[in-house]
Amino acid sequence: MAKPVLVIMAAGMGSRYGGLKQIDPVGPNGQIILDYSLYDARRAGFERVVFIIRPELHEAFEQAIGGKARQSMQVDYVYQTLDTLPEGLTAPEGRAKPLGTAHAVWCARNATAGAPVAVINADDFYGADAFQKIYDFLSTAQDDEKRRYCMVGYRVENTLTENGSVARGVCTTDENGLLTEIQERTKISRTADGRIVFAAEDDEPAGEIPEGTLVSLNLWGFTPSFLPSLEDGLRRFFVEKLPHNPLKAEYYLPFAVDEQIQSGCATAKVLTTTARWFGVTYREDKPTVCAAIADMTAQGEYPADL
Repeated sequence: MAKPVLVIMAAGMGSRYGGLKQIDPVGPNGQIILDYSLYDARRAGFERVVFIIRPELHEAFEQAIGGKARQSMQVDYVYQTLDTLPEGLTAPEGRAKPLGTAHAVWCARNATAGAPVAVINADDFYGADAFQKIYDFLSTAQDDEKRRYCMVGYRVENTLTENGSVARGVCTTDENGLLTEIQERTKISRTADGRIVFAAEDDEPAGEIPEGTLVSLNLWGFTPSFLPSLEDGLRRFFVEKLPHNPLKAEYYLPFAVDEQIQSGCATAKVLTTTARWFGVTYREDKPTVCAAIADMTAQGEYPADL
């Protein structure tokens, strides 16, 4: 059985940060969040990483990140572009926005063929425990009468920022710890009296989320069957969703997984972690992230010269 491969969705990094050279350092020697993810992944057992990027970022990405990663892992690149699509599909005229995270992962299907994959965002700090749990799952996972996937679930209170709201996939599980539903909430925050709430959106009223509720941070584990299966979902997306919002609609990874779960062809085991998420969602988040990483470095969890 092929060893698990780490797939990192990084096609949006340049646009969010205004160019790779402006990626914020958060570690004691200028490390960025992705450096810590790669370190944690390597010590969990991952030996190969596939970066999904935009073609124009290749040179800058290799200089800033890929070259360093290559010292301890095999590094490959995949491009997410609007013309990388299943045969017969064409992106809407005038579209500039990428087609979403599920499309990004589908773009990596040939680079990861035959291997189980773990998928992460490039700019989230997931913690060592999360990488170890997903690697261990993928090392033995095999499809049977269903496709057997997994995701790492975080306690919602460990994924908040003090500086605004965050978007999270709120998870519901059954008695076996399998994902039964994932609801995307785009504006989650903590109130002055300590409650965790989400704002009203479209036809959905506002509500409260109990502490301990598991949420998704896009840390998914898939058997080799998943990436090729995304072609069918992409085709449905082009027919059913994209025409209603041709310039902005996106095919998201949680939606693609949920579609397979609801159809009965797949399961997703929720692997719970007590790790705390860190990310620079807002400029004001940076001091908190820097302080947390400095503390973990002081405690010996990470070397200063990572």
